[in-house]
Amino acid sequence: MGRYAVIGSNSFSGSNFIAHLLKDGHDVVGISRSAEIHPVFLPYAGVDEGSFRFCQMDLNRDLEAMISELNRFRPDYVVNYAAQSMVGQSWDHPEHWFQTNAVATVMFHDRLRSCDWLKRYVHISTPEVYGSCSGLVHEHHPFNPSTPYAVSRAAADMSLASFVDAYAFPVVSTRAANVFGAHQQLYRIIPRAALCFLTNQKLQLQGGGTSVRSFIHIDDVSRGTQLAAEKGAVGAVFHLATDRNISIRALVELVADQLSVSFEDHVDVVGDRLGKDSAYLLDCTAAKERLGWASEVSLEQGVDRVIGWVRDNLDELLRQPQQYVHKA
Repeated sequence: MGRYAVIGSNSFSGSNFIAHLLKDGHDVVGISRSAEIHPVFLPYAGVDEGSFRFCQMDLNRDLEAMISELNRFRPDYVVNYAAQSMVGQSWDHPEHWFQTNAVATVMFHDRLRSCDWLKRYVHISTPEVYGSCSGLVHEHHPFNPSTPYAVSRAAADMSLASFVDAYAFPVVSTRAANVFGAHQQLYRIIPRAALCFLTNQKLQLQGGGTSVRSFIHIDDVSRGTQLAAEKGAVGAVFHLATDRNISIRALVELVADQLSVSFEDHVDVVGDRLGKDSAYLLDCTAAKERLGWASEVSLEQGVDRVIGWVRDNLDELLRQPQQYVHKA
């Protein structure tokens, strides 16, 4: 079994990937800047098939300690989910997004390139780097980022491309569509809608929900990420998305329908956020042909699982923050 280090292990995607790896019997070290979060948001809690150790370290402040820990563990694969990830809020303190997503991340890459134990570094990127697009977007579509978040992520992606050319740095990148599932933060649209509808709260729908996205279940993304790590060629980029595209409004209507509540009675339309992209729809041919990957969990199945998780943990979730809390 391969040894994995997961940076950003408290993130929704990172913690789910750890659960996926442990169920598969791998040894994993998780690194995150904050202490482990509440178990209701931690899908690897109680999963003990593999072996797991958590280290609290900040990419911005503890780079040397992180490299020392990685040198001790000597993972085959390093998968980096660590990022300032909120798009709209990146306008408020753009320097925080550039510090983490560009400066600290590039410094991390520069240290990793000297590590002789590294088979693959998996860089978790974002389709936000493409900006608003029409039609299906392939992996080498020109970058046109429209927010500080997207610009900071594009900077790291471009730096990695130069590292591949200059050093043959063993990176593989993924860009996933809108990821969702149980254990997701409550400010994300699907758990937020489910929680509002189950507790008779009004959901605020930005811009009327006209933007179009592909929503992909986290289980499919975790499986694709592992395949990219273990089978992806150096420098390759893989899209992970479904063939189904849906407006945010239609998605919220789906949640309302599954809970048998009135969309009109439970939703307020509010202004849209600055720089929001109308659409980016991802072509996943490379992942399908080179990795043998395909999405398996339907949108309806995934939404039903989120609703079940919210129902089963309703009392605890109501005690948890329901809005994004920024950490510099």
